[in-house]
Amino acid sequence: MPIRGDADAARVLAFPAVRKRHSQAILDGLGTLRVSQQASEPSSRTAHAWPWPAEMPTNTPCGISTSSESGAPQHSMLPSSRKPPRRAAGQTGGVRYFNTAGPIRAEVNYCIDPLSRVDLDGWLHMVAASQYFVLHAPRQTGKTSVLLALRDLLNSGTAGSYRCVYANVEAGQAGRRDPDAAIRGILGEIAAEARLTLGDTFLDSAWPALFDKHGPHGAVTNALREWCEAAPAPVVLLIDEIDALVGDTLISLLRQLRTGYPRRGPQFPQSVVLCGVRDVRDYRIRSDEHDEIVTGGSPFNIKAASLRLGDFDRGAMTDLLAQHTADTGQAFTEGALSTLWERTQGQPWLVNAVGDEACFRHPPGRDRTQPLDATAIAEAAERLVVRRETHIDQLADKLAEPRVRRVIEPVLAGTAMHTFDIHDVEYVRDLGLLAHDDPLRIANPIYAEVIPRQLTYGTQSGIAHEAAWYLSPDGRLDMDRLLDAFQQFFREHSEHWVERFDYKEAGPQLLLQAFLQRIVNGGGRIEREYGLGRRRTDLLVIWPTAHGTQRSVVECKLLRGTPTQTIEHGVAQTADYMDRCDADSGHLVIFDRGADTPWAEKIFRHEHRSSGGTAVTVWGA
Repeated sequence: MPIRGDADAARVLAFPAVRKRHSQAILDGLGTLRVSQQASEPSSRTAHAWPWPAEMPTNTPCGISTSSESGAPQHSMLPSSRKPPRRAAGQTGGVRYFNTAGPIRAEVNYCIDPLSRVDLDGWLHMVAASQYFVLHAPRQTGKTSVLLALRDLLNSGTAGSYRCVYANVEAGQAGRRDPDAAIRGILGEIAAEARLTLGDTFLDSAWPALFDKHGPHGAVTNALREWCEAAPAPVVLLIDEIDALVGDTLISLLRQLRTGYPRRGPQFPQSVVLCGVRDVRDYRIRSDEHDEIVTGGSPFNIKAASLRLGDFDRGAMTDLLAQHTADTGQAFTEGALSTLWERTQGQPWLVNAVGDEACFRHPPGRDRTQPLDATAIAEAAERLVVRRETHIDQLADKLAEPRVRRVIEPVLAGTAMHTFDIHDVEYVRDLGLLAHDDPLRIANPIYAEVIPRQLTYGTQSGIAHEAAWYLSPDGRLDMDRLLDAFQQFFREHSEHWVERFDYKEAGPQLLLQAFLQRIVNGGGRIEREYGLGRRRTDLLVIWPTAHGTQRSVVECKLLRGTPTQTIEHGVAQTADYMDRCDADSGHLVIFDRGADTPWAEKIFRHEHRSSGGTAVTVWGA
């Protein structure tokens, strides 16, 4: 059911009450661990709880199903008897937006409670049990927002008596090969956050002298020890962007944390959370002094757990959009919701970026009386890809790394069997390029679109063909003429063009995609399906015309076995894809990479029909 924009539309976000229940459950179960801490009074300078807006609507009246078969709420975390006041559609009191940069600010951003995305009970257990742990996830998935929410919860006193400080140590990267400067920057950042968050100036005044006395490789241990000894409650330290540090700076920081670990609680932070893109076990740290690799597990082998922050589930994504509907009255059709989920698979930045593009940046989407449909969402996603936003550009740059290529290339080529280095796979998953579960596949269709475009961008620019050459009088793409031109282009240029690709195993498929993309950029778009073991790449060419949308399937396969077998299997697969896509026409392109096969045999065109009677044109290349 679509999200509707009636005046009562609202959502459930009474997070402090939920957290109190979580916290009390932990405290009840850990009395023996917390006797000394419960006897301590919380600091009078603890930070305010996470600043959620005072009036947060519920999502039940928006047309979103929130019940399971048993009738229990699926996404609402608040009993119906305790729903907060609702914000009517269009109500004043501050405009909110989709967030595409930095941690969320609840007063200006649509947002999901960060701590609802994690096992809060488990986290509080680890803090109470004096454990150190790691949080990792791809960039712009909400890690910093989660850490800030945890900080404010711990400082609120509802989870016990703690003094929690969040510190981003990315500034230490500027020191790179200068641990002296980097450690100074890190200590200064921790001290500044303690002052700003807790009103605690101890570190501000103490760390410079301690640094002078102990140097960069002892200052952190001693500064944290003296700070914790003076603190009125156990200290919890949340260190963000830890993997931005390199070389001896990273080794020094990790080893100093490990050195102080046995004294955690009264004389060292009771709990430390390290946060970054990668798990600490995967850090490959090169010592600048000795020019040797030190694996992450050696400097920091005290972690109790490595936790990965996942993407939104569909319920969270729908809740986020419901907030826009509740605030503005603008509805999303069921098709819009399905398309957004299908394209993003819940990746938080993509969900917010597509929402922002569709609802705020694109002028027609600003008309709040007009609901957003599947076409609006698909077009918004396409504009993000074309515009190469920073998030997308950063991911695309990673494709040049050899360890990324070793994983992505077989996925692009649809290789049936391949042996991967598990560390390469984990690295690419940590970057967010691959889905986090098997089988190996690109994380979402938007990234699946970005990758071949990035790999073929230079090739597209060098193809001197225009869309106008392949348009019929009624404005449709003449796919027969287009693929006939590609055959000739491939015959004349494939040898040196394919060699230009770093991803040579997928070279023919990439060259076809570059050729089609060069033409379709004139007004349409291409949707792609590929993956390890598929033995094919499926392309859906979408071209708008005055009489409706033209949908043409182009499937490409490498010749394996006999031509008859490849054609038979390929025609069946193409027909199946055509049925799923409701396509007007279907084409199967078979690449013969045999060095001894003459071009006269490679180049052909045949008309075939599937067992169900679907017409498929087969092209040889």
